[in-house]
Amino acid sequence: MLLKAEGLSRSFGPREVIRSATLIINEGDRTGVVGPNGSGKTTLIRLLMGELKPDSGNLVSRTDSIGYLPQFPEFPMRSTVKDVVGMPYGRVASLKRRMAEIEDMMSRPSRHSNIDWLSLSEEYSSLQDQFSVEGGHRYASMVPEALAEVGLPAELLDRKLSDLSGGERSRVLLARVLVQARDVDLLFLDEPTNHLDVETMEWLEDYLLELKASIVLISHDRYFLDRTCTSILEVLKGNVRRFGGNYSDYLEMKEIEFSIRSAEAKHNRIERERQLRVIEGQRRRWKYKTTFKTRQKLLERTEVREGPEKERNISINISGEERAAKNVIMAKDLKILRDGRLIIDSVNLDIEQGDRVGVFGPNGCGKTTLLRTLKKELPYKGDLWVAPGARTGYFSQEQMELDGDISAEETLLRVLGRSRKDLARGILARFLLRGHDVERPVSTLSGGERARVALALLIARRKNLLLLDEPTNHLDVGSKDAIQSALSKFKGTIIIVTHDRFLLDSICTKMAFIKDGKLIVLNGRYRDVKGDRSLQSVVEQAQAYRVVSAFTDWKTRTRYRSGDRVVIADSEAERFRHALDNGFLRLISRNESKKVRRS
Repeated sequence: MLLKAEGLSRSFGPREVIRSATLIINEGDRTGVVGPNGSGKTTLIRLLMGELKPDSGNLVSRTDSIGYLPQFPEFPMRSTVKDVVGMPYGRVASLKRRMAEIEDMMSRPSRHSNIDWLSLSEEYSSLQDQFSVEGGHRYASMVPEALAEVGLPAELLDRKLSDLSGGERSRVLLARVLVQARDVDLLFLDEPTNHLDVETMEWLEDYLLELKASIVLISHDRYFLDRTCTSILEVLKGNVRRFGGNYSDYLEMKEIEFSIRSAEAKHNRIERERQLRVIEGQRRRWKYKTTFKTRQKLLERTEVREGPEKERNISINISGEERAAKNVIMAKDLKILRDGRLIIDSVNLDIEQGDRVGVFGPNGCGKTTLLRTLKKELPYKGDLWVAPGARTGYFSQEQMELDGDISAEETLLRVLGRSRKDLARGILARFLLRGHDVERPVSTLSGGERARVALALLIARRKNLLLLDEPTNHLDVGSKDAIQSALSKFKGTIIIVTHDRFLLDSICTKMAFIKDGKLIVLNGRYRDVKGDRSLQSVVEQAQAYRVVSAFTDWKTRTRYRSGDRVVIADSEAERFRHALDNGFLRLISRNESKKVRRS
């Protein structure tokens, strides 16, 4: 056991964010934390790390070797890459902080007249020794190697965070984790895939699969959760529940649970209605007897089982204008420029009515520039034709189409007309924007809420050609599912830039990949073009056994000798069934994980 929480609770004002959370994190655990935006996921992991004090409950940690990748950088934007990546955390950071405190006291002795300087010097010497043993001096030397491992050049070492792109800053934080992740026992990650391109996400997946440390991560990326996690913590309405398996297993268990609770509630309702009919019949027949009153009291004491509450998710129906012609966009030898510089060369496109094109590639390769060029916002060279009947709707990452000074309701009324307030409110409500939220200035909304307003505006405009730039950024999994469902039913044409591999797989019929200044368009889904990573290596829960009597696994032709240690993943149990049933193996540990290749 690395960490144990019992009855942790935490409130902010009148709102109880985490209620009586009880859980254990063992060696080798790989746990994903899921829940709607604002449900308290980050609060939970900060409680588990000891960064936040709980209002009640106990936390027992058997390790000081803990790493943390926060969702948003906590470093000043004037910090250099070298400062950020080389800055220690966990126990080493605590040692360094205490050393800095003592150094400050020693530099100003006149302010600390009552201190035992001899004892303080001995403490400082001891801290230096511990700092060296923990490898504190090694971090600076490991920085260039860590940057190279995440695909960043050493030239960035002296650059400030403010000078980097969002993707580059994310990679800098990944490099910071790499410097120390090899030495930690427990690693917390909060939305580690935010701002990462597909290639970097897949690199991170592979890295975490090899990592020996236990992992607790918050993510809304369904592919990422499936590949890296062996258990899921659900944070919902203050409650924290654990589910075995990856995210797909979690969804399946939630569906089964919903069906069982619905059936129980239905049976309970039918039985109560039957009892009420019996009571009413007895009351009419034996008006002056107490038989029906006794039965009525028994019914009142019977538990009323409510059906499970369906989670509120975005409900969308994207309607388009009349269809455009068969050919919607055609380009030949198109050269896409940014600030007069060639970004993508020799683009050839033939996009037809109903096509759904997914665009992906490294950060900074020109994906957004491509969309804006197709919208004819930017200069270009070559031939570009857009069907006259194409009514184009554009969703930008920055939601530039939104006026921050007006409300979400006013934003839609300017498109729909002043008399259509009920329709504007109805559209916003389907995006879970209600009450005071629709009346606040857009600039005061969260990133996820602004994204929902921009999508609501797109629906109000009724377009038949959608150019979408990262439409699922800042959305939780339930909201992403709703966007995916709505886009899959859209009858028009879609060109979508996204790093959401599940979305690419679910709605797109063509893939457009940008690399080295070239656009390559291929038919098929993401998994058809890049290979189905769900069929590649994943981490599973496993058990360790000691071989008692020698045997052979004939499928792999592996000979196991007495005394060998064998780790068997859950999916491999049938392969070893003969050895297990005949006592050739003795269980020595249940808390193991193993990387396996699915086929």
